[in-house]
Amino acid sequence: MVAKRLPFIPVAALVAAAFAFLAIPSLAQEKEPSQQAPAEQAAPAPKEDPGLKEVLNELLRRGDEPAAAPAPQGRRLPFGRAEIQLSFAPLVKETAPAVVNVYASQQVRVRSPFAGDPFFEQFFGRQAPQRMQSSLGSGVLVDPSGVVVTNYHVIRDADEVKVATSDGREFESKVLLKDETLDLAVLKIESDKPFPVIPIGDSDALEVGDLVLAIGNPFGVGQTTTSGIVSALARTHIGVSDFGFFIQTDAAINPGNSGGALINMTGQLVGINTAIYSRSGGSIGIGFAIPSNMVRAVAEAARQGRDYFERPFIGATFEPVTALIAESLGMPQPTGALVSAVVPDGPAAKAGLKPGDVVLSLNGVAVEHVEALGYRLATLAVGSEATVSVLTQGEEKTVNVKLERPPEGTSATEVTIGGSSPFAGIKVAALSPRLAQRLGMRSDASGVTVVDIDRNSPAAGFGFQPRDIVREVNGETIDTPEKLKQVAEQDTRWWRFTVERNGQLMRQMLRY
Repeated sequence: MVAKRLPFIPVAALVAAAFAFLAIPSLAQEKEPSQQAPAEQAAPAPKEDPGLKEVLNELLRRGDEPAAAPAPQGRRLPFGRAEIQLSFAPLVKETAPAVVNVYASQQVRVRSPFAGDPFFEQFFGRQAPQRMQSSLGSGVLVDPSGVVVTNYHVIRDADEVKVATSDGREFESKVLLKDETLDLAVLKIESDKPFPVIPIGDSDALEVGDLVLAIGNPFGVGQTTTSGIVSALARTHIGVSDFGFFIQTDAAINPGNSGGALINMTGQLVGINTAIYSRSGGSIGIGFAIPSNMVRAVAEAARQGRDYFERPFIGATFEPVTALIAESLGMPQPTGALVSAVVPDGPAAKAGLKPGDVVLSLNGVAVEHVEALGYRLATLAVGSEATVSVLTQGEEKTVNVKLERPPEGTSATEVTIGGSSPFAGIKVAALSPRLAQRLGMRSDASGVTVVDIDRNSPAAGFGFQPRDIVREVNGETIDTPEKLKQVAEQDTRWWRFTVERNGQLMRQMLRY
């Protein structure tokens, strides 16, 4: 069902129209002298000019008449008394039952201030107290079997995740897939009856100015619906995740709305509400949602039984096209993605892409920046073929790139470090293009990286994070996970190690 717009009649426009109506000369004044009646005939009484009240009533009467044929795109300015009575209620009734509440809880171990001190550990021990931490968010049912899409940050590190539907039922859920770089997670709940769903629409069809509704559970007060418009598309660098292609809306989004639905006027899901820009913690009309085309790809991966979202491998790295680069290449404006490196024998190399080329479009859709290219590639299936328009040596050409699975590398073994060292509780693996993509790292990164961390372990207490690359421990170069395990489990209380994080080397020396 299509919900129509909530219109209003601009008072200034009516007043202006009224004065224009009053300014029209009378019919008697418009007649030419040759057309006037003979003097001997009695002149008819002049017709009294209508007042402002009559003009306004006439304008309102015309507004109640059937509207003219809509524009080709089906968009027009609402007008008329009848349209004032229109409501979003039918659309909300149709979609709101598919928006759920998501409750996540976890046991958090508080680090003791005496940890690492042998004197105080004799009295207090090494066991730190635990406390329960909970979070609240929203989710959207996208499959009648009980598939729920929400934000990753809503269920991050949760021990237990529960889902409550709009009719009051509560379900234990299973996490099917989660992706920190996209800030998306897919849950599964079970019932003997099908669940209501919101069909996933095409977010690429959105235009700035389109009406949208945001449905969620802000501040835990209960399901709430707000309305607004699409304020902007392809927003980047908002600082909430590595994903850089958001829909911006002025529909009110507040804490608790994360994971909720952004729907269009045909009742389709066009985005997952994710973040807001705010100085106070509340909505100021700047909210961001992950486009539904990205949501569809992640949900489909979960339906296929994958526990993480695998993006196609193109075998190249890209950089932004700055104004200086655009000028040097003879481009009228800085747009597209600059090829900075190409993997030998990779899909891009086989298609003829070279460093210095600029990707202008993908499958006929313009690439505005590097993040847009990453988004477009992520929504394509592994094994598909992409048509890429590139600028090379001042000439534009089109090439076809076969998208492949990322190479797995020589070893995909993940090793868990035990013992009582600062590394105890981390899971490490040798970096490969496939693992680097999974962790949101550069495809050409190498070394032994942290894949996961037990949050109650010594490693978590010392601040290790996923994607940290361990370069050296106690003078030993770490080149394999087995080497790190061997060195980390040696009997010593003095530790010197070097860790690379986000391209920066960090050196630490401690007694533990």
